[in-house]
Amino acid sequence: MAGKFTNPLDNIRIASPCKANWEEMFGNERKRFCGECKLNVYNLSGMSRREAENLILQFEGRLCVRFFRRADGSILTKDCPVGWQAIKHRVSKMATAFASLVFGALSGIGLANYFAQSNKPISSTGEINVENTDIIMKTLPTPQPEFKLGQIKISDKVEQGYPTDGRISNIEEVRQEIKNQRKH
Repeated sequence: MAGKFTNPLDNIRIASPCKANWEEMFGNERKRFCGECKLNVYNLSGMSRREAENLILQFEGRLCVRFFRRADGSILTKDCPVGWQAIKHRVSKMATAFASLVFGALSGIGLANYFAQSNKPISSTGEINVENTDIIMKTLPTPQPEFKLGQIKISDKVEQGYPTDGRISNIEEVRQEIKNQRKH
């Protein structure tokens, strides 16, 4: 009668559980050295299924291992589709979604608060002193023409800044015009 081959991972039983802390051991995720028992401790869940099987078959004797067992009794390995990678991936997605949700909510609250503050009328209470703001318009009096009596001098020179109206005549024309006006 031919014997049925059984997977070495299915037959693992821990004879005496160890209380040593994996995080305090030196090494990597696959193999670490335990200072208490002075042995290498192998992480079966950090290896592929084939690597874990080969390790067990190679060390048929005393071997310290670390592994995680599923509810159905099988051992989780690195390449297990529902193993730690899937769990880590799911947890990572949930953490990212939660962080995005929190960030979005806080951003929304911040923006709503900002716009609520900018549209809110500012109210204040207390007494107000108002000075009399009646504006009194003071106007300068309209200048009255100044009458002067006396002789005038007529010159054929035009003084700078002196207002002139109309055409400028020569002195003889002006004298003749004045004489004509006196006759009338």
